[in-house]
Amino acid sequence: MTTLKKEVKITGVGIHSGQPVNIVVKPSDNPGIFMRRVDMVGTGLIAARYDNVGDTKMRNTTIGKTDGAHVQTVEHLMAALFMVGIDCAIIEIDGPETPILDGSAAQFIDAFVDAGVTKGKLKRIVVKKEVIVHAREVLRQLSLLTRIQLWIMNKIAGRKSDGYVKLSPNDGKSLNISATLIYPEKIIGNQSYSYKYDGTKKSFNVFVCDIARARTFGKYSEWEYLKKRGMGRGANESNVIALNDAGDGTLNNLIWPDEFVRHKIIDAVGDMFTSGGMICGDLVSYKGSHALNNLVLKKLFSNPANYDIIDAE
Repeated sequence: MTTLKKEVKITGVGIHSGQPVNIVVKPSDNPGIFMRRVDMVGTGLIAARYDNVGDTKMRNTTIGKTDGAHVQTVEHLMAALFMVGIDCAIIEIDGPETPILDGSAAQFIDAFVDAGVTKGKLKRIVVKKEVIVHAREVLRQLSLLTRIQLWIMNKIAGRKSDGYVKLSPNDGKSLNISATLIYPEKIIGNQSYSYKYDGTKKSFNVFVCDIARARTFGKYSEWEYLKKRGMGRGANESNVIALNDAGDGTLNNLIWPDEFVRHKIIDAVGDMFTSGGMICGDLVSYKGSHALNNLVLKKLFSNPANYDIIDAE
């Protein structure tokens, strides 16, 4: 088990509310990542686990009860905790969503590295049997009205709901992620990226240098649509890659031409860490989503024959 050497305070704004939000990540002697809404009276700890994910519809991962104590957009924070190896922490937060910061995982990682972490290793969750989930399985869980609305939106945007996420066995010592995006927007098009994390300093440095700064993204027109409906009010050119309406350019500069799919690696890492440990297997994400990431974990853990858990030494 690993935790911080001292507490870390991070301040920013929520990407949906646009309101200031403060988090304090505290060291803990107990296993697990837990959040506490200090702005709500009488609420307990919210486990950042796959089986406590309340919603994934707003292109993010929300933990807790959506009609009660919950925290939105935990995936970038979870990715940073995973990369520095922290599996014991209590995170106090005074709002319903984590600060978006620069839209990536980099600033979270920097803060944790500066604070220092205790020595330890994550437990390994070794994939023994292949599990796969498809977009149609997510669609079946939605109401008929929501499915119709999604079909109309995809029809207009020229997108297909044919994505999948697959976990397969490998050497049992690494998480290998291969992500593919296919968007009708010319500036994205067909992008693929692969990343391997095996617990070494080298794989950590690769993530920090080549992935961690990749920002979330969306169309400017969608951004304005969300703001008019009380969402996306914290989005701006410093924390979101804003695509123009034509889809052939952005309103701000890209760090890498394939920054879009690199950000999907961050999302996948963060979502996989809601497993409570280091998933050891090959993860293939084809037009993946937070919903598919969560569903593949639920399918993995639905049968003990699918995995082994090896506690950290």
